[in-house]
Amino acid sequence: MTGRKTTLRTHLAQRIRDAEHGPEDVQAASILPTEDKSVDGAASFPSQRHHVRSPTIGAIGRTLSEITNAAEEARALVAAGNSVIEIEPKKIDVSFVRDRFVGNSKDHRDLVDSIRENGQQVPILVRPHPEKLDHYQIAYGHRRLRAAIELERPIRAIVRNLSDVELVIAQGQENSARLDLSFIERVSFALALEDKGFDRDVIMAALNIGRTQLSKLSTLGRSIPPHVIIAVGSAPKAGRPRWNQLSLRLNQTAENEIEHIINQASFQNAETDARFIHLLQALSPKKKPSLNASSWIDENGLKVVSIERGARNLRLTVDEDNVPEFGDFILERLPEIYRQFRQGRSGNGSRSDS
Repeated sequence: MTGRKTTLRTHLAQRIRDAEHGPEDVQAASILPTEDKSVDGAASFPSQRHHVRSPTIGAIGRTLSEITNAAEEARALVAAGNSVIEIEPKKIDVSFVRDRFVGNSKDHRDLVDSIRENGQQVPILVRPHPEKLDHYQIAYGHRRLRAAIELERPIRAIVRNLSDVELVIAQGQENSARLDLSFIERVSFALALEDKGFDRDVIMAALNIGRTQLSKLSTLGRSIPPHVIIAVGSAPKAGRPRWNQLSLRLNQTAENEIEHIINQASFQNAETDARFIHLLQALSPKKKPSLNASSWIDENGLKVVSIERGARNLRLTVDEDNVPEFGDFILERLPEIYRQFRQGRSGNGSRSDS
């Protein structure tokens, strides 16, 4: 065990030296954190874009190879009983790019109960805060951080020197590996990275997706008003097809009608998946009811024709399950029926076209 601890210490020291003196193409321009430092805040959608020079593809590969196994490395460090420290949650700020929506969901309650009973099994990853002395900024582990705040206990963390690019790649890769983000959270994370000015290569690496998929995520995300996404929440059961469907309906609906729906108590008091369904159904095309609807039934009590009478039209629908071929019978005799109708109108003094 002593040899293993020594190896891990040596490995970690080398990693820190590499981070401090790494190649210039891995470094990115500094980005100021968002003003919202609250752990419980909603995902932000910055309107200002600041270009961030991305590393080369080779540098991204080197970064990924170092970061994608961070969770496994963290477990190894825990097992060795070394390199993990306890930090007061008040000294940790959220990532400068938000990747999830916060809600009092069942998953959060389960996590809090698990940590309360069994302790925190896996440390979070943080970096020294770029602007605050003796403070840190989280790369991943936001849910564990919220649980520690709620439980009023220190949180176990690995501290690593990370550039902005390395932080967002670690953040995105960890969530992708855990399948921890809903579809719309992934969309929002991609939009937030775009708005921060990160190049597409960095965003693709963070989300572990290709260029075409990223383009689809971005297009869909931009078609939905940010406040609607925040109002609905993470909606983990709603995937891309249903969000596409909602996007189309939103674009066909007046803004005041959308606002009316999301401000209703029945919407706001529902769980996130129920809010999604509520909004989708509320925006569904509504069939206009007929002014008068009835049925014509024969002497044997069999429904033959459904009758819908509107303000300017009359619709007859033959029930071909009950009376097969009756519809064809009517169509064949329609000219004769119409001729009798016109003759009757002429005989009653009505104007005739003949």
